[in-house]
Amino acid sequence: MRKQLKTLLIKTRRQVFSEMIGNNPSLFRGEGFDFSELREYQLGDDVRKIDWTISAKLQKPYVKLFHEERQLNIVCACVMGGSLYFGTRRIKQEVVVETAAVIGYSAVKNQDRFIGVSIQDGHVEVERPAKRLAAVNGFVQKIDQARVVGVKSDYVAGMRQLYGRLKRRSLVFVIGDFLAPADLGLLARRHEVIAVIVRDRFEERPEPLGRVHLVDPESGETLQTRFGKEAAARYRAERIALDRALFAHLHKHRVRFVKIYTDEDPFGRLIRLFGGRI
Repeated sequence: MRKQLKTLLIKTRRQVFSEMIGNNPSLFRGEGFDFSELREYQLGDDVRKIDWTISAKLQKPYVKLFHEERQLNIVCACVMGGSLYFGTRRIKQEVVVETAAVIGYSAVKNQDRFIGVSIQDGHVEVERPAKRLAAVNGFVQKIDQARVVGVKSDYVAGMRQLYGRLKRRSLVFVIGDFLAPADLGLLARRHEVIAVIVRDRFEERPEPLGRVHLVDPESGETLQTRFGKEAAARYRAERIALDRALFAHLHKHRVRFVKIYTDEDPFGRLIRLFGGRI
């Protein structure tokens, strides 16, 4: 394990295990319950549990009963591709690594099952469920060492494969820069999905650079052009339009999301996403 990664993991482990807000160990907000049976409403039952469809058919109020699920499946799906090999403060791949560590350590602290998933060129590799720090460290190291240059970020094929591989309802974190087209609709039908969008501020609001030699880190294609004020403005407008379409898709399928920039702390951003708890 390289020294920089070891330092990052020590910092992240300290944040999760020492700085977590509150004493309640149940920090993730998954559904946490499995349906058990229907029962006729009794005085004192929570009216929010009434199944109005069944009640209307039977002409009597019925409530849904659940078995509490004390353990969650926490899935950390990292979409790896050449576009992650970019950053002005640090490359996006490093932020993906740190974010995966925060999620993994939080799952272990919560005694939930952690499942690491790496997606490259649309191919999905799923680690075995585990509740040990060693498993989280091993997955994080794998993501850190992954070669991303020349690799395509394929969210569509990746999510389709992941849907077929996850048999049990899970809390799924999909981590990537989401610069390529993405479809989380199918995955969100069965699972609670959270999109973690990792970006560098410069790629959203680039400054004019003049004459440049550009290289696509996924395809290797090169382009020599002039990137002036007009080109920068056109790029920003296109990026805004693409992100609006992405956010509309996430809202449509009730997928929560958070954006983490390369100059931000993933732990702090995830804490705010969960209202002070992760």
